[in-house]
Amino acid sequence: MGNGHLESRGSTKNGFAQPPGPPPAYYASSSSPFHTESTEKQWTSWLVPMIVVANVAMFIVVMIVNDCPKNHNSSLEGDCVAKFLGRLSFQPLKENPLFGPSSSTLEKLGALERNKVVDDHQAWRLVSCIWLHAGVVHLLANMLSLVFIGIRLEQQFGFIRVGMLYMLAGIGGSILSGLFITSNISVGASGALFGLLGAMLSELLTNWTIYANKAAALFTLVIIILVNLAVGMLPHVDNFAHIGGFLTGFLLGFVLLIRPQFSWQERRNLPVGARGKSKFTVYQYAFWLVSVILLIVGFTVGLVMLFRGENGNDRCSWCHYLSCVPTSRWRCDNR
Repeated sequence: MGNGHLESRGSTKNGFAQPPGPPPAYYASSSSPFHTESTEKQWTSWLVPMIVVANVAMFIVVMIVNDCPKNHNSSLEGDCVAKFLGRLSFQPLKENPLFGPSSSTLEKLGALERNKVVDDHQAWRLVSCIWLHAGVVHLLANMLSLVFIGIRLEQQFGFIRVGMLYMLAGIGGSILSGLFITSNISVGASGALFGLLGAMLSELLTNWTIYANKAAALFTLVIIILVNLAVGMLPHVDNFAHIGGFLTGFLLGFVLLIRPQFSWQERRNLPVGARGKSKFTVYQYAFWLVSVILLIVGFTVGLVMLFRGENGNDRCSWCHYLSCVPTSRWRCDNR
């Protein structure tokens, strides 16, 4: 995509390094390591499907605005792909191998671009970039991940908490990306999706007492997270968005996804006059308090540094390796 990085900034993003997300059976079926010991009423999932529809609709709008046949010079980089689609046809594969629009179109419609956020005070790009995708491959990878992860979370915790998780984690990823990626654009929902993964991990830890097969559940989730973070270290992949989203979601999980103790849920089965346990444990309250403090401090410091134009790489000389590790086969240019 020229010099522009597209959220997972470029052409290899695990289809943009999107977290594949465990299929529903990994989270709550009776044979799953994530099976809980309680029988809670489940919510009907409607927010996650609506987010999917909104992202698809936004991609169509982007392609209409892109209008490759009208705005692309075929004599320089070749013909548009799938020209029979008219205005919806894609940029040449040499320019965008993910079957999508040009970098300039994405930038015009709200891609995260540090200079525009800092110098032009376009803070709205921290949010708008979450709803843009670099191509069909990118969009499909993100939306499949969202369906696999988000629907199960929404069924268990409701649309308000999952919606807050999704948006705040996406913004957290945008902030960290803006601090460390200074010369390229970024689009996509990887930060938000990694936030859901982070929330799943903290939810497991804070609600430890109500889970069966705890070790298997923890091992499964940690492996999924580590694999996706490792893929994010490939070139042209904005792993800072992944890390920022994951950390935000991890802390939010302690705040938003806290569950009562199993013994408290079963209090109705106790003999009359029997003394039941408290609704939440001491460590659940402690996790909640520490997480709230860290979230407030983290967002405040991150936003202040970003709008002051500070470069995170100046404060951390090795942090760029978290997003790309140079080898003899590729170089890293995402600083």
